[in-house]
Amino acid sequence: MDKSQCKEHARYMVTLRDEKGRLRPENFYVYRCYDDFMVVRFLDQDAFVHKLKYDDVVKVVKVTDVPLEKRYLLPEALLAKDNWKDKEVLHIYATSPGLGK
Repeated sequence: MDKSQCKEHARYMVTLRDEKGRLRPENFYVYRCYDDFMVVRFLDQDAFVHKLKYDDVVKVVKVTDVPLEKRYLLPEALLAKDNWKDKEVLHIYATSPGLGK
């Protein structure tokens, strides 16, 4: 995957290369797309916000745009590129799309 395939506020179903080099399916929500990485929330894991390199995504299976009322929102300061220079994971509870949960 490269930056041209990255779309903000979209859900992705992909094949991802994990830390051990194994391929596995993954679902995530994209907050921001930068030149080297994207800021995502894994939907099937811990719900923390992660920095994900484009090279870790082997294959994009499906992309779904998220309507405005169902988007996961975070303050802009947490998504800023400078904030992610020395981080891989942001250990905060990611927000839900405000559906009464």
